[in-house]
Amino acid sequence: MLRTAAETGGLADHFRRVRATSAELAGGLSPEDQVVQSMPDASPVKWHLAHTTWFFETFLLIPNLPGYRSFDPAFGYLFNSYYEAVGARHPRPRRGLVTRPGVAEVAAYRDHVDAAMLTLLERADAERLASLVTLGLAHEEQHQELILMDLLHLFSCNPVAPAYRPHRPALRGPAHEGRWIAVDGGIVAVGHDGEGGGEGFAFDNERPRHEVLLRPFRLFSRAVTNGEWRAFVEDGGYRNPALWLSDGWATVNAEGWEAPAYWRRGEDGGWREFTLLGEHPLDEDAPVCHVGFYEADAFARWAGKRLPTEAEWETAASGLSPTGNTLGSGLLRPAAAVEGGGLVQMFGDVWEWTASAYSGYPGFRPAAGAVGEYNGKFMANQYVLRGGCCATPDGHARATYRNFFYPHQRWMFSGVRLAEDA
Repeated sequence: MLRTAAETGGLADHFRRVRATSAELAGGLSPEDQVVQSMPDASPVKWHLAHTTWFFETFLLIPNLPGYRSFDPAFGYLFNSYYEAVGARHPRPRRGLVTRPGVAEVAAYRDHVDAAMLTLLERADAERLASLVTLGLAHEEQHQELILMDLLHLFSCNPVAPAYRPHRPALRGPAHEGRWIAVDGGIVAVGHDGEGGGEGFAFDNERPRHEVLLRPFRLFSRAVTNGEWRAFVEDGGYRNPALWLSDGWATVNAEGWEAPAYWRRGEDGGWREFTLLGEHPLDEDAPVCHVGFYEADAFARWAGKRLPTEAEWETAASGLSPTGNTLGSGLLRPAAAVEGGGLVQMFGDVWEWTASAYSGYPGFRPAAGAVGEYNGKFMANQYVLRGGCCATPDGHARATYRNFFYPHQRWMFSGVRLAEDA
């Protein structure tokens, strides 16, 4: 899709905003905060900042800006994530051992690449690169959410329970009790029309748009709350094998799960929750967060309901504004739903597990070249989540967006919405 000079100028502004947000998320962190890796699934903040920079250097600057000189050739090995076509890379579980380059040198790397990228975007032929630049910015927004996910896990391992940001109380209104919303069945179209099709940017795994047959169903109007999940815990939900898939039950026992990640018993025996704002009493009305697919499936079975398929979720979300409690709210945690008609919390607060395995849509073809490794190579053994969360950058989510994680993972901001057959 060709863009005018004004549009590419807008892309340069977009580039500046996204890059500034990443730096702001790291603001206030010590160098020690930014180098530690708390588990193999997480990465240090410094690595995220360098990797997103490596993406622009590798896929845009080196092939397209004459005379560009790499900041440090060793960074290609240190900060490649999983792009096999680009070359060898440092093992993911050992990213926390890369104490050098330091935080200051990574900041200098970002400045070097940012200046070159803005030069590239000022060129007369920059419009031919607009799609790839937009992909790089969407990729960086994903890593902004990952920075917060990984920091939360890192700080949860610290015995002094540090807060990433000061606590901000959420505005409260009349509680949304919840109700079942009926959705008609039939032949419906799901997926994205594709770039240039009138809907803006989308990742390749959201395409092609295609038709599916749905039976009539009902979706609960809000996400499952902490209070509802506490009832599941107190009813022995984590001790009842009849509720769990076989692999899920094995995981419960192997990991010793008794409650969602970051729930902790207080001195009075009540539940508390560790958040990016420190440890606080459990908000019973807020959406439950940091549960994996196995837990979501077990809870739905305990409640006598089920998880929605991703086609059901997308059909219900179509036409809704993709806005909510996302990163720009500054809350950095899920917030209780307030009374309102129809479906609420479909965007923001928590990613919602679906019953759908992550695979390609009919006719899916990954993009050519190394960027084709972005999504397609992971289409096995994972499940789809929808809707965005409290750490998702504003404007990043949409009804067709497909997030995906393994069923045992729960350090992301993931929750549950129930469905039932009509």
